[in-house]
Amino acid sequence: MAFYKDERLALFIDGANLYSAARALGLEIDFRKLLKEFQGRGRLLRANYYTALVESDEYSPIRPLVDWLAYNGFSVVKKAAREYTDREGRKRHRGNMDVELAVDMLEAAAHLDHIVLFSGNGDFRRVVEAVKAKGVRVSVVSTNTSSPPQVADDPRREADAFIELEDIADMIARPRRDQSDDLASDEDE
Repeated sequence: MAFYKDERLALFIDGANLYSAARALGLEIDFRKLLKEFQGRGRLLRANYYTALVESDEYSPIRPLVDWLAYNGFSVVKKAAREYTDREGRKRHRGNMDVELAVDMLEAAAHLDHIVLFSGNGDFRRVVEAVKAKGVRVSVVSTNTSSPPQVADDPRREADAFIELEDIADMIARPRRDQSDDLASDEDE
C-alpha cells in the first residue's frame, strides 16, 4: 500500500495482539524504530497504544514499556485488567481494549487520511468498514505467515491493504537474537 508524505496518518496499536504476532515470528518490536518509520511515511498525527494492566500487582512486566511509550511520543490508552479464577482454580487476568480502540478510530477518522491498525483481531472488521466509509484508507498490520496465523480473515479482507509484519520487521523490530549472534561472530573474525 502506498503512503503519501502529505497524508494525515495515525497508528492504532492493539498492544496484546501485536505482542502475540511479533512473538509468533520471534520478533521484538522496537517502538522507537516503529514510530520513526511511520513518521517518515506521512504526517503522523497520533500513535495510540492500547493495553490492559494488572493494577493490583506491585510490579507489572509491561509497566516499563508503557512508561517508555508515554514519554516517547505514544498516547497510551490503558485500563485495569479484571481478575478471575479459571476452571483449574488459578487466578487469571483479562483485559479487552477493543471498544476503546474502535471508538477512538471512529472519532479520529474525520481528521485523518490513513489509519494503520496493528491488530489481527477479527472484531475490528466492522470499525475498519465504518472508517473506510468516511473516506479514510486503512492498512492492517499483523502476520499470516506464523503457525497458526495471527490475523483473522475479516479485517485483512476489509482493509485497503494488509501489511505482513514479517515484511517490515527490519524496519520496526530489534535484530533477532540469531542475527545478533551472527553479526557478533562476523565482527570477531
